[in-house]
Amino acid sequence: MNVLTPQEIAAWRPYPPPPEAADSVELARRRVAGAGQWAPWQMLGRRMAIGCVALEVTQRCNLDCSYCYLSESSEALKDIPIEEVVRRVEAIRAHYGANTDVQVTGGEPTLRDRGELVRIVQEVRRRGMRPSLYTNGIRASRGLLAELAAAGLEDVAFHVDMTQARAGYGSERELNAVRREYLERARGLPLAVMFNTTAFAGNLHELPDVVRFFVAHAGAVRIASFQVGAATGRGTGAASPAVDADAVKAAIRSGAGAPLDFSAASAGHAECNGYAYGVVVGGRVHDLFGDARFVHAILEASAGVTVNRVDRLAVARSAVGFLVRHPGLLWGVARRAAALAWRERRGLLATRARIAKISFFVHAFMEPGALARERCEACAFMVMTPEGPMSMCVHNAKRDQYLLQPAAVTRGDGVRYFNPATGGFEIRLPARIAVALTRKNARGRAKAALEGTAPEMPAAQGRSA
Repeated sequence: MNVLTPQEIAAWRPYPPPPEAADSVELARRRVAGAGQWAPWQMLGRRMAIGCVALEVTQRCNLDCSYCYLSESSEALKDIPIEEVVRRVEAIRAHYGANTDVQVTGGEPTLRDRGELVRIVQEVRRRGMRPSLYTNGIRASRGLLAELAAAGLEDVAFHVDMTQARAGYGSERELNAVRREYLERARGLPLAVMFNTTAFAGNLHELPDVVRFFVAHAGAVRIASFQVGAATGRGTGAASPAVDADAVKAAIRSGAGAPLDFSAASAGHAECNGYAYGVVVGGRVHDLFGDARFVHAILEASAGVTVNRVDRLAVARSAVGFLVRHPGLLWGVARRAAALAWRERRGLLATRARIAKISFFVHAFMEPGALARERCEACAFMVMTPEGPMSMCVHNAKRDQYLLQPAAVTRGDGVRYFNPATGGFEIRLPARIAVALTRKNARGRAKAALEGTAPEMPAAQGRSA
């Protein structure tokens, strides 16, 4: 494994804007091919220009997770101005084009001013991209979700697990009550619901139970995502024994009761991501990716097809239209559907068993001292920095380099520089930004302050939103 040195991490830069009229999907294909990851299972560069881009709208949070990825300066920083958020939305569109998945995240994004949060979702949607809200759910009320859905929100991802130390919950099984409550909040809204679960030594044995909960609510839950715990930021999880992605996949298979294939289709680097897709019939999970060659044929034929994740009727129409245009695949789907119906014939006839779909996703972040070059180069998960998109793992290794930057915005009679430490706007570009740390920031470590030097900013950052 070719591990990046500290000097190489420091020198790693965000991706520059692509050349005018460049094909962003083709650029992604070249990137993953250069990292040795171009293969029939690869969706990046085939179906998409990027897996998703994180748009961090606040660094504040109302939880203190043991695997927190934020930096120690985060809680001391003020929210970047709405003009800068909109500028970054525009930059995401310029880099990756329409239909890009944009994670509106933080910190905890619902701590952002409600009107501004609604506007951020509107700005993402107005540019033809797909906004998702990534939240711990504490402040994500039914009313807020309804307002965001009306503004164009497409997905909501609730993060719930034992790393969050929620008062009154002593196990993942007990946390199913929280998951159930969150499902009820979103029920009936035009939102696709996902759940994020951090997998670590303390809950690995409980993951099959968590998976069984998701299977029981398949259809209402579109994706169950499991992130392997890694000491990426200010968290204290490094003290726990490590688990790996293979152990997490095994726990998911155990809970699903099916030999799910996580390698038939994915995006990015094979060591970073695993994706499985199942259909649930009468409570039993069947692997839709069990025939890898057939999955690869569909991936190749469906390049450029966009799926509406919220409107089920639109999904059905798109699927039928696609299969009619590809009769060979239509025959393959029909044959497999008939075989599945035959296997489940008794249950289907006797109980009218409910049929639903669910996806499982496993993502393995890297720790700052073990960043593999090829995995960073093939990254499918970017974060939008002030200077452009960057692999989330590299960004986690040097977050303060980008957080402790002033933002230039046009206000009143000219450009003003937003100081993230004070929340104020200054006439001149500050040469130095100092952040005082609280115990929650430093997590008990003997650090009194962090300091950053404001870099030179490109002129484009001075334009108004």
